[in-house]
Amino acid sequence: MKALQLLFTLFPALFVAGESTAAESAAKIKVLVVTGGHGFEEEPFFKMFSDNAAITFTAAEHAKTNASVYDRHDLLSYDVVVLYDLPQNITEAQKAKFTALFDKGIGLVVLHHALASYQKWPEYEPIIGGRYQEPDPDQAGKVTEAVGWQHDVDIPVVIAAKNHPVTAGVKDFTIHDEIYWGFRVGSDVTPLITTTHPKSGKPLGWSRTQGKSRVVFLQLGHGKEAFNDENYRKLLAQSIRWTAKK
Repeated sequence: MKALQLLFTLFPALFVAGESTAAESAAKIKVLVVTGGHGFEEEPFFKMFSDNAAITFTAAEHAKTNASVYDRHDLLSYDVVVLYDLPQNITEAQKAKFTALFDKGIGLVVLHHALASYQKWPEYEPIIGGRYQEPDPDQAGKVTEAVGWQHDVDIPVVIAAKNHPVTAGVKDFTIHDEIYWGFRVGSDVTPLITTTHPKSGKPLGWSRTQGKSRVVFLQLGHGKEAFNDENYRKLLAQSIRWTAKK
């Protein structure tokens, strides 16, 4: 009898705890992190997301042949899609599913090498606000004076939009990362961060709107030095929150 009484005493508390956990989970930002087409340091990269208590995330990788993540049945159930991918092939059906994000108002955060995705799909450029145009699309990674990249650079980062939610609380800083130069930037973007580095392209990050969605691009983010940098982590976390309209 005492055991039964104890069970009845504990049951409401267990129910409330379960209800609270479910509510906390529902309140978190649901993020789809898309990779594929470019190697990266997985452990420190994904740790940026697992350390972010405000989100729950799902990692998804494209197949080698096309942008297969956009075939997911749950694609439109996320609050934000983060692109850290570099695919070149995308089917017409996948294009339609990708662009459906912006009818739904799902946020888009585009990181680093995703600026060079879909070299033969012109509509991708205005969506994300820019393009790293390969000097030779058939020879990816080629470096020229006009367009190229360089690893292991100490980059002075200047906050261009000091009152924007993405940059809130972030002051100018220096990060050890990779620069790009020669990339194109759309005329309708709002610059968020830039640099005084003479060789780097500018700006280093921007925001824009696409349909009902908010879009942020951050050029930084090549390796663990960036992934472990508290300023970069804050910019990423605040990009996710802002594009999620939280």
